[in-house]
Amino acid sequence: MAIKLENVGIAVRDLEAAIAFFVDLGLTVTGRDTVSGDWTDTAVGLDGNHARIAMLQTPDGHGCLELFEYIHPTAIESAPVRPNEIGMHRVAFSVDDIDEALAVAARHGCHPLRGVANYRDVYKLTYLRGPSDILVMLAEDLTKN
Repeated sequence: MAIKLENVGIAVRDLEAAIAFFVDLGLTVTGRDTVSGDWTDTAVGLDGNHARIAMLQTPDGHGCLELFEYIHPTAIESAPVRPNEIGMHRVAFSVDDIDEALAVAARHGCHPLRGVANYRDVYKLTYLRGPSDILVMLAEDLTKN
């Protein structure tokens, strides 16, 4: 059986703010829609499912995020995930210039949780909180320079 990762779905508080953040990091919006009806109730497992969605693609064409903002049922707030919690964890991106990526993130009010680490002179990396408290990892491959 062939299998490939289609996308990672992330529920957000503010779809436009989340789109702006990821587009500024370099992703491209490939589609937007508002979805509802029996098919979404069945697929998602929620009665009256109604959401605004956006699909975003990484520049290399391999990674895809589906961001969705619930209209109905009401979105449920939860505490932001911590790096050591079990379950869906983070979305990670390779970047050519981590300082530039962090400058973009800062324009959205998003900053590293602690700082930028150097892993064995192979990667510079950091975790930050993106829109809707999404945990985002940025990593720059130092061996490519």
